[in-house]
Amino acid sequence: MAPAGSFESLQAALDNGADSIYFGVEQLNMRARASINFTLDDLQEISRRCSEKDVRSYLTLNTIIYDHDLSIVKTLIVKAKEANITAVIAMDQAVIQVARAEGMEVHISTQINITNIETLKFYALFADTVVLSRELSLRQVKHITEQVSKQEIKGPSGRLVEVEIFGHGALCMAVSGKCYMSLHSQNSSANRGACKQNCRKKYTVIDQETGFEMELDNEYIMSPKDLCTIDFLDQVADAGIKVLKIEGRGRAPEYVANVIKCYRDAIDSIADGTYDKEKVISWMQELEKVYNRGFWNGYYLGQKLGEWSNGSGSHATQKKVYVGKSMHYFPKPSIGEFKIEAYDISVGDTILITGPTTGVEEFKLEEMFVNDESGNVASKGDSVTIPLKFRVRPSDKLYKIVVTEFAEPTKV
Repeated sequence: MAPAGSFESLQAALDNGADSIYFGVEQLNMRARASINFTLDDLQEISRRCSEKDVRSYLTLNTIIYDHDLSIVKTLIVKAKEANITAVIAMDQAVIQVARAEGMEVHISTQINITNIETLKFYALFADTVVLSRELSLRQVKHITEQVSKQEIKGPSGRLVEVEIFGHGALCMAVSGKCYMSLHSQNSSANRGACKQNCRKKYTVIDQETGFEMELDNEYIMSPKDLCTIDFLDQVADAGIKVLKIEGRGRAPEYVANVIKCYRDAIDSIADGTYDKEKVISWMQELEKVYNRGFWNGYYLGQKLGEWSNGSGSHATQKKVYVGKSMHYFPKPSIGEFKIEAYDISVGDTILITGPTTGVEEFKLEEMFVNDESGNVASKGDSVTIPLKFRVRPSDKLYKIVVTEFAEPTKV
């Protein structure tokens, strides 16, 4: 299950093997501030693209809802139903009620914090899929999935309830993401999708009685590393999980492309019996190329709390640098024309192209024409034509990939 914070990310998810995508519309979702978000007018196009690939689509409406939001909730759900969006992800009873009244499938958000089978049975009265609390161990998760089968717990559709867990991406220090830090400090509620990410900063601790100050060296004590399950995904599959959710609606489209591709490969490898340590090392090296705060296994294997980031921002082993934009595409020779607006590019560089319809395409630049002549280097102001194996559109963005200070991948 892939995040889609923009059309670029949506297309990246579809192109790299997602079975389902989840997205937000305007303000009533948990990434209202962090991602671009779609509008009501985008629902038909989202549904069309997903239907073409036989991919399910989920509208996230999982924030705290106030009375003045109720008319917006009704409008969003009615429009989603009209557009044939598959389901609504909800945590507020008002959203659940409206969705059920409109005949839409409901999925229960991790924000509800389901940690036991009796709570799951209650929400099965309204929902066909439930996302479990992020704080459970795999042993606890497996017990719940076994009880779903044993007790034949079914949702409104008549199917056994699907159990979903988070498999990869950012973790919050608060219980299943329910945090009040930015509300208290800056009147900006994380539970309304407006988190200010106070926990991602470095702090000095002061003993109020003695005045003694302590700076915790090289540790951001409220900023957990990113969750990663790919190195024990066989155990996750054995726990009876039906849906593996990838976090990242606020992250770039190349993040979505990379992570979804890795987990698609890993899941398929488990299915065909080729999942092994060598492949895990390769996937980990790929995952380290895109935005991350370092990786840990969350609570699934029973680790104690304390897997904190040791720096701000990303620990990715590579980053993209904006170079220019697409100007034209010549379909017969399959050539794209680009205007270089920033940094140089050279033959041999790894190139990244993104766009709302193009999605994410990455390749090694083997040849190009610079101002209508064969060339090895292009600079700001130059016009460049490049042979391509895919179509580009006007204003698609051209980047080059460069290594970072974290370029030594972590060994598994």
